[in-house]
Amino acid sequence: MKRISIGSWAYSIGPYQANPVPFDEVIDRVAALGFDGIELGGFPPHPNPDELRSREQRQAVADRVRGAGLEWSGLAANLWGEKLINTDDPGPYIATFQQNLEFCTDMGINTIRVDTVQPPTIFSEVDEGTALQRVVDTWTHCARLAEDRGITVVWEFEPGFAFNKPSDILGIVDDVGRPNFKVLFDTCHAHMVAAVGARQPGKKETLAGGALELAQRLRGNIAHVHVIDSDGTLHDDETSTHAPFGDGVIDFMTLLPELDQNIPADGWWTIDLCFWPDAWAITESCKKSVDVLNAKLNG
Repeated sequence: MKRISIGSWAYSIGPYQANPVPFDEVIDRVAALGFDGIELGGFPPHPNPDELRSREQRQAVADRVRGAGLEWSGLAANLWGEKLINTDDPGPYIATFQQNLEFCTDMGINTIRVDTVQPPTIFSEVDEGTALQRVVDTWTHCARLAEDRGITVVWEFEPGFAFNKPSDILGIVDDVGRPNFKVLFDTCHAHMVAAVGARQPGKKETLAGGALELAQRLRGNIAHVHVIDSDGTLHDDETSTHAPFGDGVIDFMTLLPELDQNIPADGWWTIDLCFWPDAWAITESCKKSVDVLNAKLNG
């Protein structure tokens, strides 16, 4: 059976920005609902490397999570304050990435998420070839740093960030070429990228087989999975709408078996309710939906 976690950012940003759910409450409710883990959004007000500076502070939080019977499925690192594409100096980005690696080590987290930081409109400022080289060079260096710590780096592609075409995704993974650099496959982002072609600059690029075909082409390069539905729309015209299960068009019974070829039998499916207005209220129903899928496919 796959282990099921949920991203803590659903309760701290977007609709919850002004009134975030305290992390202790997240731990207790997630545990009570039978989740196996939490995927940590490593930015305020939840635990993060800037506010938890000592190893002892960090281990105390990790002990609290494990004491509730939960594990970490990964860290969404706070790299959005850095520049990746529109700078020729990757030093600040790499330094922040390394700070988050140390945080992962202290917390016992073995997977760290990255994205390309800048939106797809960035190509009006930086030509695509230069942008690509900057991303590949920086992530290659970051992957080497993570490899030394036994940590996997996963890139979450999506419409809201640069390099959001299927060929971009395949090409960048190949160009980085490190064994611990893989893709985080979010099911709703994959649908919007591969079936809809949302926010793609220039000529739109989609696949006849949509998200399933993209997963097939990425076989062997997927290390982590976010599960959530897609209704084919964008949230605020920026990123994919993370629709509750059953409110969208994704055929999970077809897509998830393909994705499961990439992760261990006890690997993670992480529910991602990013920007959903009543994420706290629907967490239980989403967990039940994923439990049904898990039982059908892995029971």
